[in-house]
Amino acid sequence: MATTNDLKNGIVLRIDGQLWTVVEFQHVKPGKGGAFVRTKLKNVLSGKVVDRTFNAGIKVETASVDKRDMQYLYKDGDDYVFMDTDTYDQINVPAATVGDVANFLLESQTALVATNEGSPLYVELPPSVVLEVTYTEPGLQGDRSSAGTKPATLETGYEIQVPLFLEANTKVKVDTRDGSYLGRVND
Repeated sequence: MATTNDLKNGIVLRIDGQLWTVVEFQHVKPGKGGAFVRTKLKNVLSGKVVDRTFNAGIKVETASVDKRDMQYLYKDGDDYVFMDTDTYDQINVPAATVGDVANFLLESQTALVATNEGSPLYVELPPSVVLEVTYTEPGLQGDRSSAGTKPATLETGYEIQVPLFLEANTKVKVDTRDGSYLGRVND
């Protein structure tokens, strides 16, 4: 338990049985009446953002969220298996929890896995990853980067839009937040 005076960005609170991260907070002391804390909270699981006001000094329940870098091993049915690189403990993360991250996840890749009391909350990748294009239509003579885009299948099976000049077996940098093409990577 903590008081509203202990609130800071990034702290995780348990409110009505759900976990919320403090995105912003502001202590307000009006000229008349009691002080209060205005916060912007983000639901850890759904990503929904809400505004919430607390009276100053009231107790709020904090939750411990353990964030660790883990190595992705393999997919086991609907679960993804990650291994803690320090303790070699393995954890099964349901596909629903992994979400869109699965589109950019390769075996042996390191990802940040957040857990609360042993249950996985979310999986986070770096802002960009390098993946290989396994299939795309061949480019034509005269195709330039500003001419347009075409679909390309990555080694994970995910499809993105790439410039027309790109060919198969090319490594590309992909934004993990929206799946957009960021550029070609030369080895």
